[in-house]
Amino acid sequence: MATASTEIRVTPEIAAEHGLTAEEYARVKQILGREPNITELGIFSVMWSEHCSYKSSKVHLKRLPTRGKLVVQGPGENAGVVDIGDGLVAAFKIESHNHPSYVEPFQGATTGVGGILRDIFTMGARPIAVLDSLRFGEITPGKNTTAEDAAKNRRILDGVIRGVGNYGNCFGVPTVGGEVGLEACYSQNPLVNALALGIARKEDLFFAKAKGPGNPVIYVGAKTGRDGIHGASLLASAEFTEESQQKRPNVQVGDPFMEKLLLEACLEAMQTGAVVAIQDMGAAGLTCSTTEMASRGATGIEIDLAKVPQRETGMTPYEIMLSESQERMLLVAEKGREPEVLRVFKKWGLDAMVVGQVTEGGLMRVRDHGKVVAEIPAHALAEEGPVYQRPIAASSPRQETPAHWFSFAPEGTNLAQNFVKLLASPAIASKCWITEQYDTSVRTNTLAGPGASDAAVVRIKDPKTGGVKRALALSTDGNGRWCQLNPRVGAMHAVAEAARNVAASGARPIAATNCLNFGSPEKPEVMWQFSQAIDGIAEACTALGTPITGGNVSFYNETLGKSIYPTPVIGVLGILDDASHALKIAFRNEGDLIVLLEGSPSVVGAEHAAPLQDNQSSAGGVSPAPGLGLAREFSSNEYSKTIAGIVAGGPPAIDLAAEKRLLDCLVALAADGAVQSAHDISDGGLAVTLAESCFASVVAGLQTGPFPAASGSAHLGADVKLEGDAPAESVLFGERGARAVVSVKPSALARVLEIARQYKVGAQEVGQVTAGDAFRVEYKGRAVIDSPVESLRDAWVHALERSLKVQ
Repeated sequence: MATASTEIRVTPEIAAEHGLTAEEYARVKQILGREPNITELGIFSVMWSEHCSYKSSKVHLKRLPTRGKLVVQGPGENAGVVDIGDGLVAAFKIESHNHPSYVEPFQGATTGVGGILRDIFTMGARPIAVLDSLRFGEITPGKNTTAEDAAKNRRILDGVIRGVGNYGNCFGVPTVGGEVGLEACYSQNPLVNALALGIARKEDLFFAKAKGPGNPVIYVGAKTGRDGIHGASLLASAEFTEESQQKRPNVQVGDPFMEKLLLEACLEAMQTGAVVAIQDMGAAGLTCSTTEMASRGATGIEIDLAKVPQRETGMTPYEIMLSESQERMLLVAEKGREPEVLRVFKKWGLDAMVVGQVTEGGLMRVRDHGKVVAEIPAHALAEEGPVYQRPIAASSPRQETPAHWFSFAPEGTNLAQNFVKLLASPAIASKCWITEQYDTSVRTNTLAGPGASDAAVVRIKDPKTGGVKRALALSTDGNGRWCQLNPRVGAMHAVAEAARNVAASGARPIAATNCLNFGSPEKPEVMWQFSQAIDGIAEACTALGTPITGGNVSFYNETLGKSIYPTPVIGVLGILDDASHALKIAFRNEGDLIVLLEGSPSVVGAEHAAPLQDNQSSAGGVSPAPGLGLAREFSSNEYSKTIAGIVAGGPPAIDLAAEKRLLDCLVALAADGAVQSAHDISDGGLAVTLAESCFASVVAGLQTGPFPAASGSAHLGADVKLEGDAPAESVLFGERGARAVVSVKPSALARVLEIARQYKVGAQEVGQVTAGDAFRVEYKGRAVIDSPVESLRDAWVHALERSLKVQ
């Protein structure tokens, strides 16, 4: 890769090394009216990379719903913004740092968190919470994973977790939730998606639009080095090969303590009134920040690289413009008021230097010691790059027969042993080994941290006046396995599950952000998956009232030509009008009644999930009656994979109207104070939901955002009785959506049933919370699980840690 000098003559071969096709290179020459020099070529290569330009996804992303009555800022800025009342807004966004986290797990994860935090405070919002959605390869040897690969995956997982924890803990923002999945397809291609949330007053919002010709452009933060050069174009926009470890120099190095200073200095500088616009230097560094600010503001920007603070000697213009060194920002200040801004950064011990000015004419002009080394129309660079309608072709239909699907156990089988195995599976097992490495309560806003509620719940504090009665809830969800089997229906489930988690905490879902992780867009079957997932997200977000306010697309998640599962990750934000009504998952009182809430029969995706006629009942948690359609659906869930090693069929059909009724019902129940706890039914089905509510009562008071203390005993159990016609495994472990479990004081049961009827949600009393250590489930009058809570909890809480200790 040629990087040394602006005197290097650019050729088509050098352009190809930079990831530009012959057609793209021709377009570059057309825009410039001449051959580019090497610095200009580098600038085009990063701005037109898949990671920065979204050239393969733009045509599809337009189908997402992005408007709503609470949306203040949708896609196109550093973060989405929604109105949360009392003059306050919430800025939130999720982004990926997948490729760097494979090459260098600790620094990749660290800088991923740092980057998303800068996106939030660039908007003028103070970050108050981080969530992480992570995917790794299997960490124990098995049918699809060698011992060597399992060891690599354990090292990657350990490095990523330490990186996430290190940055959040040192920066001083709590990591309040998220999710972790392990599947063989993520081996050597982990997914590290980080979501950040911040609060600001509406009038204090800032945008990345350079305005006012003559206004000074100010560089602030860390000095520029050679780390991260071509991180966006050659690392994040290409698949992994056997030579990928050679890309370590493309991974940035983070400094959370520097970023903390940068946060405080930026927010203080914004309060002076002298700042006109601000943009962080993330992917593509100084190139992206100058170009995008100029393009959004319909202006030009001119900078002189000789004035850019540098920590290494002899850096070329090419290297300075493409460096992705962390903890850097670019500001535009009002002319004549730059001393006010510079004084703030000097106070915080940070570099701040006027490096240029806003200009007329729309050019992004780069000088080095006065000599022009790059001159490019900003709008053409930022907005007129290539846009592809990639070929789309559906994957070949899977050749399946009933022999490929799950076979249910005979009636009367004791399922306790299988249940223990399920609780210890990577998808279900407790993630406390991970979350204990995070500071989950710094800043004292956390009302429900990891594991306490289905969603993270954080208190809202007015930046100027202090406390506010309301709270915010956040949840992330993604199910790559279901999206692999049916990308449209799987994506719909991801939206519904994240929204259901938020509602189960008592909050009303209002908006969403997404991180779309897929394989190579050059493969027609991958683009078909992507297009289908977009349609699923759009339909679900529209139905549930959660417009997409921003996000990220991560393509080329492949290793040696093998793609990951299509994995759209959805983050949903909700408002809780009264923070004291936040719901948690823990059973609270002996004698409370256990009530199952569920929606209507599924209608969307039925052509994939139930080819034969099945009956369906809402009584007692019963799934559809026996039939090949049920077996096919059940074959896609966690129990089937864990117990039988089967991943087949298709995800459960989804009824979005039923999901919306359940969301509204859960929010109403929380506001009314009618229920003691709430927990949605998802991975592992009804049995896992019940067990987790028991486990939460056992660990009451031991975690951040503590579970409510259980009354009468340190151990609460459950005695549940179910009836129906379906196989017991389907009833206990089926993962059909639009369902939740709530616990209710006997005196409040009538009120709960009344509210459920108002929202046309089925409600059935199925059991009782008990004192002691018994977890007992009967089906059709016979015990199918009868085990001590503590033994079940032991399998659940220690499984991940034990797997990580495998040598």
